[in-house]
Amino acid sequence: MSSLAEHPPPPPPLPGSAGRARRLAPALAALCALLALAATAEIVLDGALDHSALIPRSPAIAGWLAGIGERLGYRVFLIALLAFSAAYAVLLALAGRGALARLRPRWAIGLVGALQLIVFAGPILLSTDVFSYIAYARMGVVHGLNPYLHGPSAITGDPIYHYVGTDWKLVATAYGPLYTLLSYPLAPLGVKGALWGMKAMALLASAGTLALVWRCARLRGLDPVFALLAVGANPLYVIYGLGGAHNDLLMTFLMMAAVALTLTGRSSSTRQAWAGATVVAGALIKATGAVLLPYMVLSSDLGGHRSRRRLAPIAGAALAVLVGALAAYVAFGVHGVDIVAALNRDAAFVSTDSFPTEVAHLFGKPGVFPIDHTLLKGALAAILLYLMWLTWRGYDWVAASGWALLAIVVTSTWLLAWYTLWPLPLALVTRERRLLWAILAVQALFIVHQISPLLAPVR
Repeated sequence: MSSLAEHPPPPPPLPGSAGRARRLAPALAALCALLALAATAEIVLDGALDHSALIPRSPAIAGWLAGIGERLGYRVFLIALLAFSAAYAVLLALAGRGALARLRPRWAIGLVGALQLIVFAGPILLSTDVFSYIAYARMGVVHGLNPYLHGPSAITGDPIYHYVGTDWKLVATAYGPLYTLLSYPLAPLGVKGALWGMKAMALLASAGTLALVWRCARLRGLDPVFALLAVGANPLYVIYGLGGAHNDLLMTFLMMAAVALTLTGRSSSTRQAWAGATVVAGALIKATGAVLLPYMVLSSDLGGHRSRRRLAPIAGAALAVLVGALAAYVAFGVHGVDIVAALNRDAAFVSTDSFPTEVAHLFGKPGVFPIDHTLLKGALAAILLYLMWLTWRGYDWVAASGWALLAIVVTSTWLLAWYTLWPLPLALVTRERRLLWAILAVQALFIVHQISPLLAPVR
C-alpha cells in the first residue's frame, strides 16, 4: 500500500487531440530542455573567449573552454537569450497544465542542476559586481582599509582594481556588513581564488534557494516541480543572477529560509523568532531583504496566540539587529551601521533599463528629474502601506512580500536584471498566480528592451 501511495498510477489516457497532446508533451519538454541547455552553453562557451563587450574583463578562470566557441557578440547573445526564454515559457506552460505529470521529478532537478553547473564552469557574465565584492574584501583584509569609507580607487595597486567597473571605482560599499564579513575569508585566496569562492557561494546559495522553494511549495500543497522549473530554469536567474555570481542569491536564500521556518513552525514561537532573525540576516546581506519583516509580523497565518505570534518574529529580529549592529560597529565603526546613507546614495542612480526612465521617455522627457524620485518614493510607500493593511486583514504575507519586492523593482530608477529575481521564489510558494505573471511580464519587458537593437532598421 505504501508503494502505491508513493507512486500513484498514471492518469488514464485522454481521448482524441487531448490525448495526443498529453503523449507529445514529454517530447516537447525534452526539446525545450535541450534548447535551454544549448543556449546556455552557447553563451558560456563563447563568453570563455573573453574580449567581448558582454563579458567583463576578468582573470582567465575558464581557459579550458576557450577555443570551442566563437567570440560572444551582442546578436548571438540576444538570440540565445530569446531561445532560452521561449523554451522556458513552453516548459512553464506544460508544467502548469500538468502535462509533465508522467515525468519524474528528477528530470526537472537534472535540467535545473545542469543549467547551474554549465554557468558555474564558465566566466563571469554581463556584470562587474563580483569584482567589487572582492575589492571590498581585499580592502579590509589585505590593505587594512574600511570598505564603508573608501572605494576601490583607494587600492589602485591591487590586482583586482583593474577589473572593477568604472562606475564603482570611487564608490564605497552599499552591501550589508554580514556579506562584507562573509567575503573577508576569500580575500587571502588571491583574485582567482576569491573569484571561484564567490562563484561557489552563489551556486550554493542558489541550490539552497531552489531546495527551499521545493520544500515550501510542498508544504503549501503546490506543485514543487513547477516551482522548481519556474525559478531554476528562469533565463534571467541562470544567465544574469548566477552567471554574475551576485550576492542577491544569498539574500534570496535567507528570505526563503525565513519563509520555510514560518511554514514548519506555525505553533512554535522559537521557530518564528528564528524566522524574524533570518529576515534580518538577509537584510544584512542586502538591505532589500528587510521588506519581508513587517508582512511576517502582521500575518494572521503564523498560528499560535495572537500576541505571541506578533512578538516572536519581532523579538528574533530585534536580537539579530542588535548582534548585527554590534558586529558591524566593531568591524567597521559607525559607517558600517549607517546603511541608510548608502541606500540614499544609490537610490539617486538612474539606469537606462528602469521603468521610470522608459516612462519619462514616453512623455518626451530626457530622463528622471529629482521631483520624479520624490514621487516614486511616495508611490512606493503608499503601495507598501496598502499591502501591510491587506496582510493585517488576512492576505497571504508571502504574496504581500512578493508584491512589495516587485513594487521596489518597478519604482526603482536603478534597475538591473537580477533585481527582478527578488520576488520570484516567493511567487512560487503562494497561490497568488497573478504575482508570478506580473514578475514574468516585468522580466519579458526587460528582455524586449534588451533586444530592441535587433528590431531597429539597418542603416
